Amino acid sequence: MLEVSKLQVNYGAAPALWDVSIHVQRGELVCVVGPNGAGKSTLINVIAGLHRARGGRLAFDGKDITQLAPHLFCGTGIAIVPEGRRLFTGMSVQDNLELGSYLPQAKQHRAASMDQVLALFPALKAKLPSAAGSLSGGQQQMVAIGRALMSRPQLLLLDEPSLGLAPAVVLDVFKAIREINAGGTSVLLVEQNVAMAMEIARRAYVMEEGRIVAEGLARDLLGRPEIQKAYLGIEAH
Repeated sequence: MLEVSKLQVNYGAAPALWDVSIHVQRGELVCVVGPNGAGKSTLINVIAGLHRARGGRLAFDGKDITQLAPHLFCGTGIAIVPEGRRLFTGMSVQDNLELGSYLPQAKQHRAASMDQVLALFPALKAKLPSAAGSLSGGQQQMVAIGRALMSRPQLLLLDEPSLGLAPAVVLDVFKAIREINAGGTSVLLVEQNVAMAMEIARRAYVMEEGRIVAEGLARDLLGRPEIQKAYLGIEAH
């Protein structure tokens, strides 16, 4: 479904990504993990059309989208839940959600999509008239995920969904991500919480300093001593 080949990205003269290649198959849940500054958010923002690649190729459903205009990415079937949520805090929860379904193909299914989002996040039902900025951090993350789902994406991109959330809320968010994937939506998850991400993902990529340094089945990577030491603080004996 998604093929990223030898991707190169710069911020001005400074290189941010070097020869990054990843793929996501239809129906997969794949995670990209690594320390702060590894390039994870840059990678996912390029896939979402928010940053331009300096080199390499992006293909989605067999079509080259490397040079596609940013505002056309949503129409391809890709949706992003950005780091920090980026809600319109003065607008109602319902208005924030409905903004996700402005494209014609999504708008005609708006009512059914709204029902699906509220079934996934029942706590939002009573909050629909409330300003998004009045919600808790966890509820705002639910709105951000729901807004992306309103576009009926084939591929959902999630950038650090656990950031700033209480542990109990993180569990709820990751449970919802599992359910979204089980419903048939492919998921690419960028996350600093390595243990949680690898627990729900089928495959994983590890990034450091703008490069992919390891890849494979998530359970296999999580069992490697160097991964445990670097990201989980577990010393091999």
